[in-house]
Amino acid sequence: MSATRYTYLGPEGTFTEAALRTLPEAATRELVPMVSVPAALDAVRNGEAAAALVPIENSVEGGVTATLDELASGEPLMIYREVLLPIAFALLVRPGTKLSEIKTVTGHPVAQPQVRNWLRAHLPEAVWESAASNADGARLVQEGRFDAAFAGEFAAATYGLEALVTEIHDAENAETRFVLVGRPARPAAPTGADKTSVVLWLGDDHPGALLELLQEFAVRGVNLMLIQSRPTGAGIGNYCFAVDAEGHISDRRVGEALMGLKRICPKVRFLGSYPRAGVAAEDVAPLRRGTSDGEFMAASDWLARAQDGRA
Repeated sequence: MSATRYTYLGPEGTFTEAALRTLPEAATRELVPMVSVPAALDAVRNGEAAAALVPIENSVEGGVTATLDELASGEPLMIYREVLLPIAFALLVRPGTKLSEIKTVTGHPVAQPQVRNWLRAHLPEAVWESAASNADGARLVQEGRFDAAFAGEFAAATYGLEALVTEIHDAENAETRFVLVGRPARPAAPTGADKTSVVLWLGDDHPGALLELLQEFAVRGVNLMLIQSRPTGAGIGNYCFAVDAEGHISDRRVGEALMGLKRICPKVRFLGSYPRAGVAAEDVAPLRRGTSDGEFMAASDWLARAQDGRA
């Protein structure tokens, strides 16, 4: 395995590359762009790279399905950290292009919902066609296949384009969450501001099936930050659920919730426990009464005494 190589969703000039370069270790790694999320993750699976950075969630569009599906299937991988990146688009064009001359535009499918209103207001007749990434859209504009692309302003220099319009976003404070993914290993020690990600499969379809999963978290005071259904491919109505929960697998409340889920789910895939981006331990809300590690241990001790006749 190449311990010094990180892959990411390319080509050069993507928001994913910009997010990767915010990591301190990126300065000492070989950063390799890949054509797709599956390609970036497969490089980790087959030992060509130590880790991959890929987008997993957008504050406007929600979960990035390509990443969620890849993490739910195939050889297991694990999330080690997350990166939050503010997102604003620039309209990149070949030098000299005027707004009135733009008839075709491109960008990543996740970008379209974030610029839809701007497009309707300023380029109502323009035809949209999706690209593999925003930077790939910039490359296609460079090649003359489209008139304009929505991408990061920083991609303009890479592809010999100019930013005709900048700071384009329909939603203020839009951001994308990226995750650094590697091969499974022991999670890092808890920080007090952590997140645990899992994928859960329902045993059978019956009234209250999803509620049973959620109750395993709720009765232990574990807050959920994301839950998204994804088709399993086994037919209409067959879904698994990607879940992000507050806390670390070493926290008693989280560990016991996962044990409960393992008892009732035919399959549970642990995706990792890792620090929450931009959140310090002192910023985390106090735990509900009865959900701290100390209270779980006290209850366990009480049960042991009761079993010994010492309660």
